[in-house]
Order: sequence, then C-alpha cells, then structure tokens
Amino acid sequence: MTFQWTAVAAFLYGEIGVILLLCLPFISPLRWQKIFMIPLWSKVAVFWNKMFLTIIVLLIVLFLDAVREVRKYSAVHVNERATSVNSSAFDHIQMKLFRSQRNLYLSGFSLFLWLVLRRTITLLNQLAKEMTSHAALEMQVNDATEAAKKYLAKIERPQEALSGKGNGAKKESTEATNEKLRKEVELLKAELQKTSNALHKANNEVAAVKKQSEGLKREYDNLMKEYEQLQGSLNEEEDKKGL
Repeated sequence: MTFQWTAVAAFLYGEIGVILLLCLPFISPLRWQKIFMIPLWSKVAVFWNKMFLTIIVLLIVLFLDAVREVRKYSAVHVNERATSVNSSAFDHIQMKLFRSQRNLYLSGFSLFLWLVLRRTITLLNQLAKEMTSHAALEMQVNDATEAAKKYLAKIERPQEALSGKGNGAKKESTEATNEKLRKEVELLKAELQKTSNALHKANNEVAAVKKQSEGLKREYDNLMKEYEQLQGSLNEEEDKKGL
C-alpha cells in the first residue's frame, strides 16, 4: 500500500474512532459543548472550514482516481480472461484490480464519514444549545409561578382585611380604608395578569423548544442508523476480501 492510501486508511480508522467516541451515551451534548469551548479548539475552529473543504477536495480526487483505476483494471481483467494468457499475468492483473477496489472503498467511506462527522458535531452543538435554552426557560417558568403565588397571597390578605373591618371603626375611616384596599387589590390583579401572560408565553416557548429538540434527536438517530449500516457493509467487504 502506497503512502497516500496508508494515510487514507489511517484517516478512515480515525474517523470511525471519533464518531464512536461522540456516540458514547454517558457523555452529554452539554459536556461536548464544554469540550469544544476549550481555548485550543477555539483556535482550531478559525481554520475548521478551510480544513474541511481541503480534505473534501483531496478525498474526492482520491476517490475519482480509485474509480478510474477500477475501470481500467476491470477492462484489462476481462480482456486477459478472454485471451487466456498465462496464470501469472492474470494473477497480477487480479491483484491490481483488488488493490484499486480496496482504494475505492477506503476513499469512499472516508469521504462519507467525514461528512457524517461534521454533521454529527453540528447536531451536538445545536442540541446542547437547545438543552441550555430549555433549562433557562424552565427556570423562568418556575420563577413566574413563584411570583404568581406571592401575588395571590398578597391579594388574599387585603380581602381578609376588608371582610373584618368596620365593626368598631367609624364609617368615614372605613370607607377610606376600603377604597385604598380596593386600589391595592386592582394593582395586584394587574401585576398578576402580567405575570400570567409571561408564564403562558414561557410555557409556549418551552413547548417549541421541546419539539425542536425532539426533531434534532430524531435526525441524530437517523444519522447513527446510517452509520451503523455503512459500518456493517464495510465489515462485510473486508470479510469477503479476507476470504
């Protein structure tokens, strides 16, 4: 195996290892987001798009070269078989064809897994952001609920005071006190209405975030199923070549 195809094989095995690492269930998307926020990764992220496109171009070139080699040696293989040449020449052509097919699989799977790896990292970052916003919205809803309970308690106290007033007090002072308490109750009701509206809005945002998070999880699961199917086909091809 030449140096370039040895590098492609090593790159493919590295991609498989990184994707398996990203799929570990006990490492949450929030933990991966913290890892991606390390200063070293921040410096690498500046060149990430250029590096991604460069590797894509290299893998496409290698893939097209492997396709050309497969077509070339497939045609020679058929011609040699038709002319019934000696076995050593036929075995040599067959070895060349096997190598070109191997290089085709290496470059093809490397190209595909490189795209899957980028998409997986993007989904992990998006899922971590949605989880963070979901937690913040839950805290906002809890705070709004607590505030509503406090306002209700404040409203109940003036009402109780209104019901118990006036037995031993003068009529004028009672009316003034009642008017003051009514204004306070109206003010508290207005604040309660504002809080209720904020709570309803926060609940709607939480529901929207949950739906978006479920969509991201479904897309992530679909990518993992496709990866497992491709990994199985790669193992089958390697088993056939080993035989």
